[in-house]
Amino acid sequence: MHQWGEEKTQTVECMMAADSDPESEVFEITDFTTASEWERFISRVEETLNDWKLIGSSVGRAQEKGEYTSGTWEEKTQEINFADFRFTITHHHLKQEVQENAGKEEPEEDAIPQAMQDLLCMDNDFPPRAHCLVRWYGMREFVIISPGTNCEAIISESKCNLLFSSISIALANTGCQVPVFVQIQQKWRRMYAGECQGPGVRTDFEMVHLRKVPGQYRHLSGLLDIFKSKIGCPLTPQPPVNIAIRFTYVLQDWQQYSWPQQPPDFDALLGGEVGGVEFGKLPFGACEDPISELHLATTWPHLTEGIVVDNDVYSDLDPLQAPHWSVRVRKADNPQCLLGDFLTEFFRVCCRKESTEEILGRNAVEEEGKENADISQALSKLTEPSAVPIPKLSVSNMVHSARKRIRRHRRPEESPLNNDVLNSVLQYLFPDAAEGGAGRAAPLTPNGGVDKDSEDYNLFSQLKSAPADSLTFRLALCLCMVNFYHGGVRGMAHLWQEFVLEMRYRWENSHMVHGLASGVPDLRCCLLHQKLQMLNCCIERKRARDDGRKASSTEAARERKTSRCDEGQQGTEGVGLSQGKSWDSWSDSEDEFFECLSDTEELKEAGPDGERGGGTKPEGRLHPHGEMSLLRSQEPLYIPITQEPAPMTEDLLEEQSEVLAKLGTSAEGAHLRARMQSACLLSDMESFKAANPGCILEDFVRWYSPRDYVEEEVLDEHGEAVVRGDLSARMKIPGNMWVEAWETAKPIPVRRQRRLFDDTKEAEKVLHYLAVQNPADLSRHLLPCALHAAILKLKEEEAAEDIPSVRRATQQLLVNASKLLRHPSPDYKKMEDIINQVVEVETVIARARSLKAKFGIDAGENVGDMEELKRFASALLEEPEVSVVGAGRGPAGTIIHQLFTNAQKAALSAPMDDDLGRVGRPEDGRPGGSSVPDFPPPAGKEILLRTCVPRPAPYSKELPQRLFCVLMRDDFRLAGAFSSDTSFF
Repeated sequence: MHQWGEEKTQTVECMMAADSDPESEVFEITDFTTASEWERFISRVEETLNDWKLIGSSVGRAQEKGEYTSGTWEEKTQEINFADFRFTITHHHLKQEVQENAGKEEPEEDAIPQAMQDLLCMDNDFPPRAHCLVRWYGMREFVIISPGTNCEAIISESKCNLLFSSISIALANTGCQVPVFVQIQQKWRRMYAGECQGPGVRTDFEMVHLRKVPGQYRHLSGLLDIFKSKIGCPLTPQPPVNIAIRFTYVLQDWQQYSWPQQPPDFDALLGGEVGGVEFGKLPFGACEDPISELHLATTWPHLTEGIVVDNDVYSDLDPLQAPHWSVRVRKADNPQCLLGDFLTEFFRVCCRKESTEEILGRNAVEEEGKENADISQALSKLTEPSAVPIPKLSVSNMVHSARKRIRRHRRPEESPLNNDVLNSVLQYLFPDAAEGGAGRAAPLTPNGGVDKDSEDYNLFSQLKSAPADSLTFRLALCLCMVNFYHGGVRGMAHLWQEFVLEMRYRWENSHMVHGLASGVPDLRCCLLHQKLQMLNCCIERKRARDDGRKASSTEAARERKTSRCDEGQQGTEGVGLSQGKSWDSWSDSEDEFFECLSDTEELKEAGPDGERGGGTKPEGRLHPHGEMSLLRSQEPLYIPITQEPAPMTEDLLEEQSEVLAKLGTSAEGAHLRARMQSACLLSDMESFKAANPGCILEDFVRWYSPRDYVEEEVLDEHGEAVVRGDLSARMKIPGNMWVEAWETAKPIPVRRQRRLFDDTKEAEKVLHYLAVQNPADLSRHLLPCALHAAILKLKEEEAAEDIPSVRRATQQLLVNASKLLRHPSPDYKKMEDIINQVVEVETVIARARSLKAKFGIDAGENVGDMEELKRFASALLEEPEVSVVGAGRGPAGTIIHQLFTNAQKAALSAPMDDDLGRVGRPEDGRPGGSSVPDFPPPAGKEILLRTCVPRPAPYSKELPQRLFCVLMRDDFRLAGAFSSDTSFF
């Protein structure tokens, strides 16, 4: 007490001195009651284990054979810090179904942890697909603490010991029985050290990793010695050691088999029939063998010490005698696939920015400009009065003269496509021209005839491409092939120029474009296909008008009595009419050309018709409408010949929608919008008035919209029931558009009306749209068609191989592509992912064919063996590792043995032949082939040693001990799990 008092007095004096002298030294006082960074780290580890509910004992159900491979592994990850150093803590566990009575059975108090029990389990040795710790220690649940991303590796011994101490304290504090590992050294070495604690027991997980295998540990005998010395069993005799051995042999040289896939020779296709279906066949397959290696694992799963001998002098481990064989194949990394390259090259054109002028050069464009000048002159001369006969000034003549000048000025070496290729492609695209005339040839089907009712035929609606038998589809294939084999993007531009010229020629000469469905543009297809369909509609209506003109001129010649102007107004509308088709009835005099008249001239022409149509002579009748008659007379009510609605493509519909939307929501805008949308209604009203003189609006509504004419029974002045009708309520609304249109409409027959659909104008729009497309635009338009063709090709090839995984992948590919391409504005950058999926499916099919050829499937005689080989080859594609039925004595094992034998003979005889050739004795061979081993030295050895012994004393509890050994050419690893009893130690 006295001493303590003196020390206290001295301390007070020092403090007083410090207060009196501000410059004197101030002592730092450390508060040891606050937690250190090390203690905080341990606390964070304990909190994480608590959050993941890994506290206490958890004994699961027994393992099932193969469960580690077929089961589902789950991971949970969290980041923790040790001071400013970041760690990642990850929980790995096998997802298992909880048994109903699992919770009712309480584990025994002295039961060892589940991880220790898994060390001795033999049902899941050597799993082909699992975490390395699962393979080395056979555990179904564990935790790993590893340095975070971009953090340096834990190499120093002091840091490792600090982490090991942290783990031990955390496990002891929480009572967690799940093993916890720490990753040390560089990550590529996969070095782990850990610990598992249970009631009175502990397992230490240790590891040794070397680049070279020590000589004394190359065989089983040396590994047994190190295992026994490590466990230090005090019992005599020592318990037996259970042994599992796996040797892996690698086959890289396929001597008796060469990869047969050759790139297709596009030039050879030109030697066959012109326009043959070879143009519609896409290339397919890998240019190199997609199977690079075959790994054979020979396993002895249950051996005991003393039964097998394996040392430097002799070994009983003959692979042919192994009871279990399993095979895995190593796939080539990104093999070159023809179909994938085909699509990729076409897709790359989408990203190009060059115009056609930059691609083909100015000379070709200058000639193209002259050609356009000729065409414009032709159009101007067609619309101007002249004494020169019109046939000599037709657009077709101008186009063909321009085409001749282009070919005359372009030297053969400057042309991206030679004439043979170009002519063959054009005749494939336009088979009707090859047949000698337009309109007679049936469209070809590039894919060998797809049934129109089948699911494959309707793929175009999902992908927004074009039907598989259409011109657009064939055009996409030809452009892809020209881009891939002939001239690249310059060849595409050249072919497209010729295609556009052909379209213009067909329009000017009224030749239908074959390979397109009749009718209005199909909005389910791509825009380019819709444009071509629109051109076909224009040609069809032009032909109908020309046919009507010819018939009208013949009739007018017989009725001509006065001047040519009067004759032009006396044409009869009944000549050349087709039932139900209004535009087939279009007729006018020989010298009338309505599409070239101005709006004023058309109104002047329509005026007299309107006056005459209001008289007693009806015009433009189709047929009576049943038994109906006009309300104000007893004349039958006739259905008039009307104009068909104007066909529209999706871009025109969008443009129209934008115009209507810009009118706003005001009353004036709504009124103007209704007038714009009632052009077809006004035309029908004028036709109806011309066909039914003296009609009223109620007559028109009875035919056009029967629901808006309400009939009901009423009593007349005589008391008799009569049926009277009236317009519906909506028709009586003030300012109704129908009433206004009826008052405005004049009795003008359809042949004298302004056309709702100006085919000449729309055709020129389409031809201009086609002419301004550059190769990048074409690629974006036709990429869905190319992808459509690729999917059909995948389905065709898969049907020949019958691979379930390919079938599923193709279906998923179709779903993904449909989502992308059906979008109003698809992101073509994502198309690369779709093409990669095509490549993956193509690669799998190529692998299947490679295995089929290697194992001689379809070439054997035994049906049972062939079925087994098919199942085996199919399983190699689906599973990471496949067991060989019958090991080395089964049908697959026999073929594998022969493959290794042939490879060994070739590998060992080739160097000797070279040596003999150098010394001038090529006739001397190596005596006998029996000295050549059937198998090469194993590329890898895996030896698993297990036993259960008391440690550290003879009276300790018997606990599992395990050592997993990996011996490779440049890798030697020992992964040991050594358990000890801690009750009295």
